[in-house]
Amino acid sequence: MMRALLPLLLLAAPALAAAPVPHSGTAAPRTAPELSDIALFAMAAAGVFLARRAMRRRFDKHRKD
Repeated sequence: MMRALLPLLLLAAPALAAAPVPHSGTAAPRTAPELSDIALFAMAAAGVFLARRAMRRRFDKHRKD
């Protein structure tokens, strides 16, 4: 029982701490895209590229036969 209690206390420690609120609730104006936005766009572009390449290869196989 005690072995399971320690990890639970460690997980709950930030919630139990008397720290101030992490932010005020007002949003800051965005000046540029975040790195995660750029990474998401790059992964989506790579996915479209790979899907189109696969579809072209599949179509070319049927055309050669």
